[in-house]
Amino acid sequence: MSPYLAAEDLSMFGTDPWWLVVVKAVFCFAFLMVTVLFSIVWERKVVAWMQLRIGPNRHGPWGMLQSLADGIKLMLKEDVIVKRADKAVYVLAPIVAAIPAFMAIAVIPFGPAGNEVSIFGHRTAMQLTDLPIAMLFILAVASVGIYGIVLAGWSSGSTYPLLGGLRSCAQMISYEIAMGAAFASVFLYSGSMSTSEIVAQQNDRWYIVLLPVSFILYIVTMVGETNRAPFDMPESEGDLVGGFNTEYSSIKFAMFMLAEYVNMVTVSAVATTLFLGGWRAPWPISTFWEGANHGWWPLLWFVVKVQLLLFFFIWLRGTLPRVRYDQLMKLGWKVLIPVSLVWLMLVATVRALRNENYGFTDIALYIGGAVLALLLLSFVADIYRDKGKGDGAEEPAGEPAGFDPMAGGFPVPPMPGQELPPVPRRRPRRDRELIVSGGTDTQGDGPLGGSTDGKEASDG
Repeated sequence: MSPYLAAEDLSMFGTDPWWLVVVKAVFCFAFLMVTVLFSIVWERKVVAWMQLRIGPNRHGPWGMLQSLADGIKLMLKEDVIVKRADKAVYVLAPIVAAIPAFMAIAVIPFGPAGNEVSIFGHRTAMQLTDLPIAMLFILAVASVGIYGIVLAGWSSGSTYPLLGGLRSCAQMISYEIAMGAAFASVFLYSGSMSTSEIVAQQNDRWYIVLLPVSFILYIVTMVGETNRAPFDMPESEGDLVGGFNTEYSSIKFAMFMLAEYVNMVTVSAVATTLFLGGWRAPWPISTFWEGANHGWWPLLWFVVKVQLLLFFFIWLRGTLPRVRYDQLMKLGWKVLIPVSLVWLMLVATVRALRNENYGFTDIALYIGGAVLALLLLSFVADIYRDKGKGDGAEEPAGEPAGFDPMAGGFPVPPMPGQELPPVPRRRPRRDRELIVSGGTDTQGDGPLGGSTDGKEASDG
């Protein structure tokens, strides 16, 4: 076996007693729920702070129980099922959207893979389970959540939810392709798809340093995957009345919102595991404190990293406006996917060169030559593109600069060098005739059907 391929040692998983497995599962569920409740309040507080508002301050100390109050309010609201809905699918859709969001956390490591902690006297790892293809499991369960949104829009029996479900499905599928390519770069460098092994391979350097392009790609795709601003097209109220969840109310509507926030926590945990060293302590702390990566301390570092990524979600929502849908799809298909594929080929080339025992200087030379070649090709293409634009601009020089803004059926703004035709103005009052349906005794009017001279005489 190549020395650059990791050999997963998953022997410590699958040996816990049943009651310990239940305890770990309950902890994962409670971790997600508590983080979601905190994230909702934190989001409203941070956005209020950015907009110079007060934010929630009524329920609990500092308004910290606002999200709990909102959840209770949604559960006590009337549960309405629309008449034209496919009732079985209509009820099942929120469940299909919410359950996969909880499943991905099962393979996320909260601490080292060894028997680091003791739970009721039993030594165990701080992870529910792990698989040789754990990252493929995460991609699979993330894809299942799309069905919940599509079925919700289709089963509502209404036009706007159907449109919202379709475009949400297109958005999530488009961004999952680039997300998978970003994952593949991590697989190539770590030599494993096991989450615990990926964290173990980041002992000396985190993958955010080795694979910065993959990290940026994943950050963008995880925002699009979770339907968060500025990519919150499925919930753009001004466009689709509310999107796929327009016809939902009460607890079923709350489950869609729960799935969104749980997905935020899940993708943040995945980003922490793949690129930020997972449960490992940050660099300054790990250098002078040997016990920072042992015991219960790794859980603290993991939670801090996840909360920082959640703050990034909130920061985006408070600063960036919503993009248009065509811009969203253009970014996914024409930018993220090509860049991710090119970067994946580059990472694969570097790994192949290292497996052939090439030196670092040779690798840097090859990469530098490829980058320079791409820059040169793009420079030549830009020159010819600008030349073509210049030739096209000189041909219609003899034509009038004015144009018809309504030629295409809808108004368009003028391009540089074009002028709008003059807007017809109403003539001054003295130059107009006042035509009335009455007789000639109207004050200020001349004889019925009279001329301007008669009107001027009347005015005189």
